Amino acid sequence: MDMLQLREKEIFETLKGIKKYRFVVIGGYAVNAYTLPRFSADCDIVVEDEQEAKEIGKEIEKLGYKKEESRIAAVQYAEFKRYEKEIRTNFRVSVDILINSVLDRHTKSSFKAKWVFENSALRMLKGKTITEELRVRIVTLDALVVMKIISCRNTDIRDVFMLMPQAKNIGWIKEEISKRCDFQSRLEKIIEKVTSIQFKDNLQGVYGYIDKHIFEKHKNAISDFVIYDGEVI
Repeated sequence: MDMLQLREKEIFETLKGIKKYRFVVIGGYAVNAYTLPRFSADCDIVVEDEQEAKEIGKEIEKLGYKKEESRIAAVQYAEFKRYEKEIRTNFRVSVDILINSVLDRHTKSSFKAKWVFENSALRMLKGKTITEELRVRIVTLDALVVMKIISCRNTDIRDVFMLMPQAKNIGWIKEEISKRCDFQSRLEKIIEKVTSIQFKDNLQGVYGYIDKHIFEKHKNAISDFVIYDGEVI
């Protein structure tokens, strides 16, 4: 088993170990529940209070994780606890427990844990490098798109591209984004990336080979989303 498989298998085993607790999976592992699975190094989960975070922390410490005291590594989250486990020499896996809210530090936008839980459901989580499946509570696709568009890093835009054909309520997505940040600036960044020459190659570097018809289907979904706001790409 290679390193990527080891890391992903460890995350799945960890999620199995904490299934009895109340949490929602967000981030890269949530994306895997809705579209072609991609590899994600770390697992992000949201809890509603400090007590739940402590209980989960105790449980994953039993699995060999150690609490990471440094908070510099957090790119976009507010109050959180990071736990890391070395599964090979200098090769670690980590779980971030996000407490009460999720904060995007670039836009200062936040999502209360209550919002995340209200926009979540039990779904099947699939691995990228392993064949395992696990049923856990995961943020809904529309809510995940909202979070990804607000963050709008390159990896988020690729994820939005893959998720968009399944989006159910474009109006709601736009409204939730507009409550938290400048929707137009996010839209412009998505258009710039998706229409770039290198976008498809970068996408396939993460998700693997994508048939041209599938690519066009997803690009059309992005176009429909953009046109919904009165723009054309």
